[in-house]
Amino acid sequence: MGFLMVRLVVFIWLGVAVVVGVTGALRRSPVPPPAIAVSLTIATLLVIRVSRRARTGVQQVGPGPFVLFHLVRIAAGAYFLVLGARGVLPREFTTPAGWGDILVGIGALWVLMRCLPVRTTWQRTALIVWNVAGLLDILGVLGNALRLYAKDPSFVEPFMSLPLALLPTFVVPVVIVSHVLLFSWVGLKADTAKRVERR
Repeated sequence: MGFLMVRLVVFIWLGVAVVVGVTGALRRSPVPPPAIAVSLTIATLLVIRVSRRARTGVQQVGPGPFVLFHLVRIAAGAYFLVLGARGVLPREFTTPAGWGDILVGIGALWVLMRCLPVRTTWQRTALIVWNVAGLLDILGVLGNALRLYAKDPSFVEPFMSLPLALLPTFVVPVVIVSHVLLFSWVGLKADTAKRVERR
């Protein structure tokens, strides 16, 4: 599974997520959107872990496309703030989620411009710091969503249709998986660099 195959799989996944959002399938699902996001994330990581072909494919992609995807968090964060201002979603969710996503998205842009390709120790360190911050942010958003859902199940109603339906069915799982893969990529490059130095 090379880069083209990985890209094809992602596009198919996005297409299925759009269809799910258009048809309102999430409204008929017994699994709430936050749990769907968790399930899809775990399933994707398991496939990459178990399938050597999938694992090799995503390693061939390199860090650039993974970081680039996080620019979508700028738009998502801004939209959260708008929805919070309109009262569509509670501000205890939209404020931390919105500003967190915007900052991580801007950080992704900085990483793309200043840290890739990784050639120095400080670039690798900056990439890791951004990756840790981005992962903690998305996990915090997901945890907050689960908490609010447990308190009031109607909280997830806006996530049952487009455009927010894309978050649990596509964006959130891809974001988390990309963070995990970036950690693996950084570790792989570090091991390779050490082997080269020993020679």
